[in-house]
Amino acid sequence: MTEASAHPPWTIVEGDSPVVAAAIHDGHGLRPELEDLVAIPAADRQREEDPHTGELSAIAPTRIIGNRSRFECDLNRPPDQAVALDTDDSWGLRIWKHQPPLEVVRASQFLHAAFYSTLRDLFGRIEARHGRFAVLDLHAYNHRRGGPDEPPGEPETHPDVNVGTRSVDRKRWGRLVDRFMTDLSAHPLGLDVRENVKFRGRYLAAWTQLTFQETGVCLAIEIKKTFMDEWTGQVDPERLGAIADALASTLPGIEEELER
Repeated sequence: MTEASAHPPWTIVEGDSPVVAAAIHDGHGLRPELEDLVAIPAADRQREEDPHTGELSAIAPTRIIGNRSRFECDLNRPPDQAVALDTDDSWGLRIWKHQPPLEVVRASQFLHAAFYSTLRDLFGRIEARHGRFAVLDLHAYNHRRGGPDEPPGEPETHPDVNVGTRSVDRKRWGRLVDRFMTDLSAHPLGLDVRENVKFRGRYLAAWTQLTFQETGVCLAIEIKKTFMDEWTGQVDPERLGAIADALASTLPGIEEELER
């Protein structure tokens, strides 16, 4: 039994809090019918996924974790781009042995639609209970693209945490964004936290703010993979735990700003 057939496409744990943590690129599984179509090796696929972000999502009472690979269905892209069919959409990687059948593409697009229908219901319940809510859209990014033995990316362009706010209405949510970044930077771990340096946020952030314009904000948080070897996949549990602790330290401030 494959990972995809053994588990649902996503896992949602719903708690009583106005803060949600999402890890929609954490998954690695594929539907069985895709396994003979995919050309990209599992190790290369996982390198472009966001492993261990599901573990980081445990900082919040409400968690959303993707269980399927972003190469099956990218939940952070618009519906018509959810399946990458061109190497230009996948960092030059050849994903498919040949063009996937239309029914395969449509099945992934259906999955995408079902996910956002589920989110609409979930966020609606949170809105009803708390009035306003914040989503921490957790991702992890590579900084050794030159190879395992090559120098890492320059610190000037590769912050420890990149906060993407392209879709955020700063007139409404600017205090919350600034509070989050200030609190995260103040943690003893000493993270370099900056805004919109490498990433500005994609579909989950844009959809949340369009759908819940007055009540919902979504911060696209890209964490540099200093907690793991991006080439071997080996994780540093101590570093991962410290990053989780730093993220958790921001929740009281987020909740305080939501109540303003």
